[in-house]
Amino acid sequence: MIISALAFTLLNVFVKSLKSFSVYQIVFFRALGSLFFTIPFLLKNKISLLGNKRGLMIMRSVVGLISMTLFFMSIKYIAMGTAVSLRYIAPIFATVFALFILKEKIRPIQWLFFAIAFSGVLILKGFDDTEMQVTGVILAIVSALFAGLVYIFIRKIGDADHPVVIVNYFMVISAVIGGLLSISDWVTPVGKDWLILMSLGVFGYFAQLYMTKAMQVGETNQVAPLKYLEVIFTIIIGLLWFKEVYTLWSLVGVILIVSGLTLNVITKKKS
Repeated sequence: MIISALAFTLLNVFVKSLKSFSVYQIVFFRALGSLFFTIPFLLKNKISLLGNKRGLMIMRSVVGLISMTLFFMSIKYIAMGTAVSLRYIAPIFATVFALFILKEKIRPIQWLFFAIAFSGVLILKGFDDTEMQVTGVILAIVSALFAGLVYIFIRKIGDADHPVVIVNYFMVISAVIGGLLSISDWVTPVGKDWLILMSLGVFGYFAQLYMTKAMQVGETNQVAPLKYLEVIFTIIIGLLWFKEVYTLWSLVGVILIVSGLTLNVITKKKS
């Protein structure tokens, strides 16, 4: 999970550094890089690329694409650590969606932890007037909302399709739509830009891979909270590399978000 958090952090850093490229072109290369891993894996293991629950996988891919695009946009407006923290409120949206769509039950104590996390969101939005920009905050929150929908579609798909098939759908659709939307503002990469753009898919793929492996071999309530190390890693690199500014209020907001969500993970899995 620590390796996964580092990979996600490097992905965030490179997205932030690609200032001369549109978000759609970044999405295109992010998806293209991962396809170099997913398609050979499926072909080697003779797994159908089309899968079974195709409609659900297409819907999962669309909401995932929207979430990823909005998150990449938010990084352009606000500090990376803040954007990552706001994206992690996705489980709150997922739980609410699950309550109404999947008819799942929520323990009362979970609402308390969600309230703690959401108070962090309010602090980030309302009190940080140095780094924070309303546009970036809104983009990150809406990104989290669509990420919450991703969880619901994955739950609906269940084990009917191989995880790599689901990811491959996501990457193919992201590459096609991202590529089409980037045509009008296309900037031809030169030199090291090629390496950075193609590395996005590599970091994204291995971040997902090691997160999945961690969940498979470790106790979820012990392993899952470690994914929030991404917030810490991203804040540190943002401070050192991009000279990002974090006020006391912004750090308080981040701590509340991570604390509330970590407590929710631990409590949920214990139940």
